[in-house]
Amino acid sequence: MFPLPDPMRTALDAARAAAAAGEVPVGAVVIHDGAVIAVAANAPRALADPTAHAEILAIRAAAAKLGRDRLTDCDLWVTLEPCAMCAGAIAHARIARLYYGAADEKGGAVEHGGRFFAQPTCHHRPEIYGGIGEREAGELLRAFFAARR
Repeated sequence: MFPLPDPMRTALDAARAAAAAGEVPVGAVVIHDGAVIAVAANAPRALADPTAHAEILAIRAAAAKLGRDRLTDCDLWVTLEPCAMCAGAIAHARIARLYYGAADEKGGAVEHGGRFFAQPTCHHRPEIYGGIGEREAGELLRAFFAARR
């Protein structure tokens, strides 16, 4: 087995922080020129904001840090397959590459559901690499939801 890349380890740490705060454990990291420029954890409950998914918060922070809305030279690492809302934000931000951990058969929109980036109306498609850290991310999600049942 290969060791996890640093950005996915950082995203998993953010997901653990989300779980500790009572949020669904999803973490996201934006990389620019090989460096982490934004890290975020899911926070819809804490922020009373249904759009406060880890991906959205990380994209917002990266755009603010770089002072621009287009993140064409950035990579996004996230622990869970993005939903349709987050896939839309990824496309609008023009993220170059998307790396994600666990697939999400119910709410995902990359490999599952609407398959956002495969739609002819999608104006930007990042390179997509799924399954990175899938076991760790999946275990974290399963434990989180098992504790709430």
